[in-house]
Amino acid sequence: MSFELIKPGTRIDFIGQRRLCAMLSVLVICASFVAIPIQGIRLGIDFAGGNEMQVKFVDDAVDENSIRAVLGEVPDIEEASVVRFGAASENEFLVRFRASDAVPAEAEGDAGVELPGEDRVQRFQEALQEGLGGVVIQRVEFVGPRVGAELQSDGLMSLFWASLAILIYVAFRFSSRFAPGAVVAVIHDLLVTAGIFVILGLEFDLRILAAMLAILGYSLNDTIIIYDRIRENMELRTKADLEEVLNLSVNQTLARTVLTSGTTLAALLALYFLGGEVIRPFAFAMLIGVAVGTYSSIYIASPLLLLLEGRMGGEASPS
Repeated sequence: MSFELIKPGTRIDFIGQRRLCAMLSVLVICASFVAIPIQGIRLGIDFAGGNEMQVKFVDDAVDENSIRAVLGEVPDIEEASVVRFGAASENEFLVRFRASDAVPAEAEGDAGVELPGEDRVQRFQEALQEGLGGVVIQRVEFVGPRVGAELQSDGLMSLFWASLAILIYVAFRFSSRFAPGAVVAVIHDLLVTAGIFVILGLEFDLRILAAMLAILGYSLNDTIIIYDRIRENMELRTKADLEEVLNLSVNQTLARTVLTSGTTLAALLALYFLGGEVIRPFAFAMLIGVAVGTYSSIYIASPLLLLLEGRMGGEASPS
């Protein structure tokens, strides 16, 4: 006897709940915008500029708290974060801290110009040696404000071009009336994920940007599956009410959606709890994005097709 997660013939009125779900999405997005002037947008050193150091200690008793205590007494080091790097036996840590005074953009990368970050690294190393004993600085990276600004710009442009490519692909693959729903759904997913990070006061860096791009692709994949079934059902049921066709299509793909999302979430939960501090922000962003992407494919993309049909009239071309 085969196991069936969703029984055939299931008839859940997803489309009938579209207004309630739209209000919920708008509420979360508005809350995130309200949180921006209150919480601010925390940018990691990838975008804001700062230093990242990988250090190894001789004393096995050194931990994250003792390093933070030392950092708290070093002037001009802001928003320092400390995470263990690798196995506990290696006694290595990854330390990030932001520069409090920006390097002039024209001075970045100039030979012979001593960057403020270099002074902080020196003070930081001296403080660690004095407070915690022997330490080896294994790697030091400095991101200047100009580089950080370029990374911000490139990251936003990558999201823009990816969304534009989705619009063109869906319009070509299905029809022009299908495309807006797919694009709005992925933008919704990015806004909700970023909004939750803002509300929780979490940091944005390149790991989160990578997660955003992955979320965009995952959400599109789920939406395409539902859209493909909608197109098939529209060909078979040309006289059926469009809302009925949308509900039928979502219910027919529900088992696949739940299984795909469930296995993906299981893998991400393993990454979040077992992958270590370095990968945890990426895993957390993906957890939010996969859950929201599954929700938007059902409650945002499909109802938008119904809305466009009501406004524009006629039937969506199944082409």
